Amino acid sequence: MSAAVVLSCVLLALVLLLALVLPSVTSPTVPFGVRVPAQYAGDPTVVRQSRIYRWRVLVGGLAVTGIGVGIYAVTGDPLLLPVSVLVLDGVWYGCFFLAHQEIRAAKTAGGWYNGLHQGIAVDTELRTDPPRFPWLWLTPALIITVATVLFGVLSYPSMPEALVVHFGANGVPNRVVTKSVGAAFSLVFVQIGMTALLAGMAAAIVRSRPDLDPAHPAGSARWSRHYISLGAKALLGLVAMIDVGMLGASLLMWTGTLTPWAPLVVALPILAAVVVTVAVLARNNVERGEGEEETGLTHRDDDKYWRGGLFYIHREDRALLVPRRFGIGWTLNLGNPRAAMLVAGLFALIFLVTTVRFGG
Repeated sequence: MSAAVVLSCVLLALVLLLALVLPSVTSPTVPFGVRVPAQYAGDPTVVRQSRIYRWRVLVGGLAVTGIGVGIYAVTGDPLLLPVSVLVLDGVWYGCFFLAHQEIRAAKTAGGWYNGLHQGIAVDTELRTDPPRFPWLWLTPALIITVATVLFGVLSYPSMPEALVVHFGANGVPNRVVTKSVGAAFSLVFVQIGMTALLAGMAAAIVRSRPDLDPAHPAGSARWSRHYISLGAKALLGLVAMIDVGMLGASLLMWTGTLTPWAPLVVALPILAAVVVTVAVLARNNVERGEGEEETGLTHRDDDKYWRGGLFYIHREDRALLVPRRFGIGWTLNLGNPRAAMLVAGLFALIFLVTTVRFGG
């Protein structure tokens, strides 16, 4: 069994598990991306759609996995299993969207917001006393990147004249180029680019606008500060593990080591970091405001800014990152021009690395 098959099976299992668990770790006032008053969080429609969603995801996930494994058994092509992960993501969103539409229709038909006092809570101390950027958590990524650069520079004269820059799904090298600075240090460029990009994202998280609950403003603000700090640290920890994967892949290339398990050198550290990051954020994802007297206000109905319950587009909102409606972490405000610049920069980095690494 190749490394690609192992990784694909693990990814399928993790995606399916995450899809089943997410409704339980999402705020009850935004079931499937629909903003609802707290008293309707347990409405029969919400409960029923949660149950139906899980059944759909489970059946669809098992079907996709079974078909992918069956086709692989017949054809022997391991690339079909990674494709199954993408198909499962599509099935997942389809199940989410169906539940989203049903709850939103019930909310409109039932007039769930009629007669309620809607409000917005703001943490004014975010300007005078904002959360601090966790510089200490960025240190491991910087150390690993610098160590990779130094090792590459020192070992460049002794590197093989032909460098393996890509492995096939079966772990067999399928792309070899003549030694050059661009090819040899292509993964170092990835390290530097990803470290800068994700460190910038961590800084944006620290400066992100929290979605405070007007019914419990003080407790909500305390929780948001804790979650913002936790999210920035988790992202920087992920950066460090990505750099570890890039270091391992660079060492394989620089030393001319050939192994069918080469993809695991890159994938395992990153996969382990993703699992830990998701677990930590999921455990702390639901706001806790126990003991605080309610103000009588409820969240404003802002569904019009969320397309399909997942994509936030609000041109008048200056925030670059906002908390996700469904799932964990943050998402881009696609109505902010800086979001387009960030996405363009990411694609430019991918294009640059691809050109440098494979252009020779």
